[in-house]
Amino acid sequence: MIQVLGSSWALLLGMFMLMVGNGLQGTLLGVRGGIEGFSTFEMSLVMSAYFVGFLGGSWFTPQMIRNVGHVRVFAALASLISAVMILYPALTYWPAWTVGRIIIGFCFSGVYVTAESWLNNAADNSNRGKALSVYMIVQMAGIVLAQYLFFGFDASGYALFILASVLVSVSFAPILLSISPTPAFGAAKRMSLRELIGTSPLGCVGMFLMGGIFAAQFGMAAVFGTEAGLSVPQISLFVSAFYIGALIAQWPIGWLSDRIDRRLLILLMSAVGGLAAIVGFIFWQSYGVLLMAAFVVGGASNPLYALLIAYTNDFLEHEDMAAASGGLVFINGVGAISGPLAIGWLMSVLGPAGFFVLIAVLLVSLAGYAAWRMSRRPGATPVEEMTPYAPVLATASPVAVDMAQEVYIETELSDGEDAA
Repeated sequence: MIQVLGSSWALLLGMFMLMVGNGLQGTLLGVRGGIEGFSTFEMSLVMSAYFVGFLGGSWFTPQMIRNVGHVRVFAALASLISAVMILYPALTYWPAWTVGRIIIGFCFSGVYVTAESWLNNAADNSNRGKALSVYMIVQMAGIVLAQYLFFGFDASGYALFILASVLVSVSFAPILLSISPTPAFGAAKRMSLRELIGTSPLGCVGMFLMGGIFAAQFGMAAVFGTEAGLSVPQISLFVSAFYIGALIAQWPIGWLSDRIDRRLLILLMSAVGGLAAIVGFIFWQSYGVLLMAAFVVGGASNPLYALLIAYTNDFLEHEDMAAASGGLVFINGVGAISGPLAIGWLMSVLGPAGFFVLIAVLLVSLAGYAAWRMSRRPGATPVEEMTPYAPVLATASPVAVDMAQEVYIETELSDGEDAA
């Protein structure tokens, strides 16, 4: 851990500030949209737009890096993020915000690709897993801290937008002054979606459903809080509860995933999260219940992203793991785009409680599908043949997923050498 911090502290500090800015603008738009009188469906379009841009950025950024290099790509995209954040309060029209969110989603995806490739290049076989864990903690901590910046600020003014822009702008300094360009960005071979789905139906269906679940938490939680009549500090605590739960649950779920049938763990975590969402739906007018439901849903659902990747890897050869990562990220991205739209429609029909309805339906569906797949493929993968669990967030770009795949492969090869 100390070795990782010593070699990559500037990169991690810069990414921390970027995540604070991203977490701040996501929640701020949900609150400000209510102040500006945007409808729930209009806000769902705004929030969904981020994931449209994010998916596009994950595919086009590698080519931009190959053309002009990591430093230029990072500086250009981060500058655009800062500019768009300043423009939000000046252009208070939902179509303008939708375009802005597409741009910001594209840019954040590109920034993640660039930073994660730097991180991967700085790590080696002995500390790549630790580097990925520290990176995940930094991401989570940045989003959580962002929620507490709302205390003492007026969401109807300019100050929070300026603060988010400044944080993103300042984040350039430690990264660009201390990082050297990485080697040429290679193009990895990608597995076809048909082949990937045939290899692991549960992994692919789960990644699609997880996209909708994560997008609901990241994009629509603040919109729900606004529609439910929560105060800005209450919305901040509600949003942060999802990520605190996720951060706390990562290690125990990772530990369990290497010791029991992963399909059973997917079923159990989905069922727990679905039950918590149902409780949130029934008792959504009780703020204490809302916080507990958000904590459990976040803790149960977010680690499923990495768990589904590890489960899919159980059925892949080493040389196919990197090829599969692009397909898994794409499937998750499609689900993320549709998630806010579905929740926006449900909230317009059912009221604020519709937020929890979609989360409950998606998690219960995943639990049911996992149970069905257990009946179709009765034999569980032996524990000694499982690929190891590595923490990856749904906010990660294909580079971080590829990095996790390297951790899986290196750990397996190391274990094989030890056994030999």
